Amino acid sequence: MNMHPSKSKSELSRDEAQEALEKLRAWAKDASPTEIAELEPAIARLLPGQEVANYPELSRDYPEDFTVDAAYRETLPDLQNGPTSLIKGAKKQIQHVGISNFRLPISYRTREGGDVTLETSVTGTVSLEEDKKGINMSRIMRSFYKHAEKTFSFEVLEHALKDYKSDLGSFDARIQMRLRYPMKIPSLRSGLEGYQYYDIAMEKVDVNGKPLKIMHLDYVYSSTCPCSLELSEHARQSRGQLATPHSQRSVARISVVTKPIQKLWFEDLIDMARRAVPTETQVMVKREDEQAFAELNAANPIFVEDAARLFCAELQQDERIGDFRVIASHQESLHSHDAVSILTEGETFESGSIDPKLFTTLFHVG
Repeated sequence: MNMHPSKSKSELSRDEAQEALEKLRAWAKDASPTEIAELEPAIARLLPGQEVANYPELSRDYPEDFTVDAAYRETLPDLQNGPTSLIKGAKKQIQHVGISNFRLPISYRTREGGDVTLETSVTGTVSLEEDKKGINMSRIMRSFYKHAEKTFSFEVLEHALKDYKSDLGSFDARIQMRLRYPMKIPSLRSGLEGYQYYDIAMEKVDVNGKPLKIMHLDYVYSSTCPCSLELSEHARQSRGQLATPHSQRSVARISVVTKPIQKLWFEDLIDMARRAVPTETQVMVKREDEQAFAELNAANPIFVEDAARLFCAELQQDERIGDFRVIASHQESLHSHDAVSILTEGETFESGSIDPKLFTTLFHVG
């Protein structure tokens, strides 16, 4: 078989190259900017009036008097919203795409009727269909800012979510807001008060037209090991040996789906956690408070399994709460590892997989 390789670049004559260039210019003259970008963006420089050197002389002065009108805006390239042909990789749906941790002050209503303004971290995502290149990320922020001046409620979040879906042409959307909520907490015996800060997150999720309202709370408490307590008492009683049980700072991440219409305040969920496990870490402490805390821990020794079930029992009693999940981490002072548990009720939080970094996010140092 005789092989006849095609001409290489070096075998093309100058006239042939010139002919090819003229054909390319003729095509580009009538092609749209998108068609040119799909083939090769540099082709635009071959058009009549656009011939430039590799290093064109460009103005280095910022044009302070330049204004953008609608006609100019239409000429701006937008590759993120380009055609399907520009998609890189697999043409698959992306379940979540958006922005994370843009921050702004949000006003929240307290259970007592006042308002408090807190720095809030917002994450907003939408689904991206398989035939779409991407989304305009800034639209997520613009949609949220339309509602940012209103005192927060899940209804406000719902309106922002609808704007997301409308502006970005998406079927599914999610907004998550994270904040640290302050509550003034009295000491156990001294009468002092101090502010406890609670990590709280709220989610509004709309998947397949099914809306969900979810609230998350990180509750920090002390856990005294029941086994260690009994062994310490055994040493005291049987041998007159002073011994102390071990206890440790512990964290429960409580996530609940709130039922439609019914109002669940931040303070309500915090109160439930405190009723379930009353050994919350303290803010202002004098000697009588420290002694009281030791007595409180001795009266409420718990394993990590106990903690998960105690929180569960409290959540089950509130008719405003639907599905929920409790993640507990007892960050051991005896062992070099932690004791952990996860308890779920309902389908919302069911998962056969655990995020490899899940429990490392439960460390609270201030």
